[in-house]
Amino acid sequence: MAAWEGLIPQDKTRVSTLFDIHSDETVVRFPPHSGPVPPVDETYCFHPPTTRALIVAFKHNRRMLIHGVHGTGKSSHIEQVAARLRWPCVRVNLDGHMTRMDLIGKDGVELEDGQPITRFYDGILPWAMQRPVALILDEYDAARPDLMFVLQQVLEAKGQLILPDQSRVLLPHPYFRLFATANTSGLGDWNGAYHGTQVLNQGQLDRWQMVCALNYLPEENELSIVASKCPGVPSDTLRIMVQFAKLTRNAYAQGDLSALMSPRTVIHWAENYLLFNDLRLAFQLSFYHRVNGSEQTLLEELFQRCTGEEWNPS
Repeated sequence: MAAWEGLIPQDKTRVSTLFDIHSDETVVRFPPHSGPVPPVDETYCFHPPTTRALIVAFKHNRRMLIHGVHGTGKSSHIEQVAARLRWPCVRVNLDGHMTRMDLIGKDGVELEDGQPITRFYDGILPWAMQRPVALILDEYDAARPDLMFVLQQVLEAKGQLILPDQSRVLLPHPYFRLFATANTSGLGDWNGAYHGTQVLNQGQLDRWQMVCALNYLPEENELSIVASKCPGVPSDTLRIMVQFAKLTRNAYAQGDLSALMSPRTVIHWAENYLLFNDLRLAFQLSFYHRVNGSEQTLLEELFQRCTGEEWNPS
């Protein structure tokens, strides 16, 4: 067993000291160690309601699902809370290629004293459950149905995992935590933006003890996030980018655009601007070429409205 696997959180610290939110609460965190703890992003901007919920989930062992549109920082929010608590954290993507054996484990053959023997190798779920690890199930609404039923008992109060083939019953480590992220609320892809997602079993959704919706932040908050990631971009240019992104989201909601600019895309635009020192070219490389035809014409009009610059054909 690695040294970090035997650690327990001990250092009691005020929430307001670790996170940029007002709170009189305290939280315990692990001592410094070399386990799989995400690196701290000093520029990260926390969303206070989501952060408070995550702190409670870590502190009181609450299973938590976060859903929302792409690029809002669902997984990174969990990781940054874990980073400041020094809590080991592992992410696994539940895409269509993830199998039950990947999740639970499988038999393998190895040599012992020159003889082949069969040995069971734990998958990511039993591995994490036996350690002080926060496991994040990304793309939860894209998982295959047979995987979802594996999680039924794990999501219950005692959270045990039965491995019939091994005649084993795993009880979770006291500091095992389980989170999931999804682009939909489990009711399916109603607007065609998230192809490959599934309608989730309502019985399983009911087992999540906390469900949080994380959507786009107010303009000033998003401006602060982009500015912290790309400090070399002038503030007036950043404001143009954020305001433009808001217009694309409105157009998307009205059905005039098939794609929208997430905060992640705005950051890409700002990063490309620093590389090219050309606002329009950076925009084309970051978002414009993701749509076609009449939608590009609409983007050109929105670009002119925000920048005051005429969009001349190149």
